[in-house]
Amino acid sequence: MNRTIIQYILGHVLMIEGILLFVPCLTALIYWEKEGFSYLLIAILCFIVGKIMALKKPTNNIFYLKEGCITTALSWIFLSLFGCLPFVLTKEIPFLPDALFETISGFTTTGASILSDVESLSHCSIIWRSFTHWIGGMGVLVFLLAVIPMSGGSHINLMRAESPGPSVGKLVPTVKSTARLLYVIYLGMTVLEFILLIIGGMPVFEAVNISIATAGTGGFGFKNDSMASYSPHIQWIVTIFMILFGINFNAYYYILFRQLKKAINMEEVKTYFAIIGIATTVIFINILHTCSSAFEALTQSAFQVGSIMTSTGFATADFDLWPQTSKSILVMLMFIGACAGSTGGGVKVSRFVIVIKTVFKELRCYIHPKSIQKIKMDGKPVPHEVVRSVNVYFITFFVLFAASILLISLDGHDLITNFTAVTTTINNIGPGLALVGPTQNFGFFSPLSKFVLMFDMLAGRLELFPLLILFHPSVWKENK
Repeated sequence: MNRTIIQYILGHVLMIEGILLFVPCLTALIYWEKEGFSYLLIAILCFIVGKIMALKKPTNNIFYLKEGCITTALSWIFLSLFGCLPFVLTKEIPFLPDALFETISGFTTTGASILSDVESLSHCSIIWRSFTHWIGGMGVLVFLLAVIPMSGGSHINLMRAESPGPSVGKLVPTVKSTARLLYVIYLGMTVLEFILLIIGGMPVFEAVNISIATAGTGGFGFKNDSMASYSPHIQWIVTIFMILFGINFNAYYYILFRQLKKAINMEEVKTYFAIIGIATTVIFINILHTCSSAFEALTQSAFQVGSIMTSTGFATADFDLWPQTSKSILVMLMFIGACAGSTGGGVKVSRFVIVIKTVFKELRCYIHPKSIQKIKMDGKPVPHEVVRSVNVYFITFFVLFAASILLISLDGHDLITNFTAVTTTINNIGPGLALVGPTQNFGFFSPLSKFVLMFDMLAGRLELFPLLILFHPSVWKENK
């Protein structure tokens, strides 16, 4: 294992976090908040520790998928550990496990909170919570590849380990160019939403928070009612952008380079929109009698479907009070999630498409045993290795899912609370049902349950295996 380059990259990750922590420092300066000193102190600490770790440049820049997974997992752990310290120092979240829970929830774009009164936070802490979504949405290592000088073709392994979905490739000839292109698209869409929210009458501070939280599909709100108090106009802007950020970013690449036909014909994207359309229609019909008008029912159903499907987690209504059919659909959407290669969470649409096609392929093999069956996506055969990895992912996912429910059940809460708490954390959604519903929080869980849910958030964001590999004994026995 190339430990030198892992340490080198971790050092750069901490230095980047130190620089990013100046955003809440600047916010504190604007609003004259003393909490800014805590953020400044941690920013300096991150930069110093990161600089020390990155002093020794690796002689060998080549590393494999194993190193990519380990570097990715440790990067997110380091980010969260240092990122939670300002909350503790400001005493806004004085209990370290709670501060760590909030920070991991932010970086993994989960949006599950332990806070009962978000509005009591300082402006700099609110902006840091939201900013962690934006950092985690596209991935800090993708950002790292875009800005620091690194050589070697194996750096695609970092992107593969961090990017969501069953397969990741380069959009353009080099990894650095791909990373930069992804961030240009990401930043451009964030700015566009910010401008539209400003035009819609939202104050600048609120528009910044909503835009970066939507972009990362995170869902940390700065109001206790999330998005319920905003006008339908604002809610529709957020709905549209939540859905847009849940699309595979390859589609935007095709659109930018005038390959519109390729973008339109992406099977995963078409399936994604079909699921959103069907779910919105069914919930609209199901909740129509509970709303004052058809427009209100459409607004609420579209917003919640977009929020849950993309794992953003904003809420405009207490959907825990909706009819059972609507709640069941939302829980199913939590598992499906957004597209691969987006900022959304969940298992991903492409994995479900591949699994369903695998089932039909097996059925055809039973009917025609001697025939040769191929699974295709976008008209191209899906390699057996991808199908195998998808099957292994599902098995691992549900084993981890069951184990997590069992562990947090030790707290003695009801099954719906436990089931949806694990569902929303491992799929990076945010709100669940019952005690973790959209008007509730996760603060009542015991420290053990919170650590289980934190593990689930990290595992879900990192596609399980980059985090699980840390627990494989053979990884730490190798020296190089």
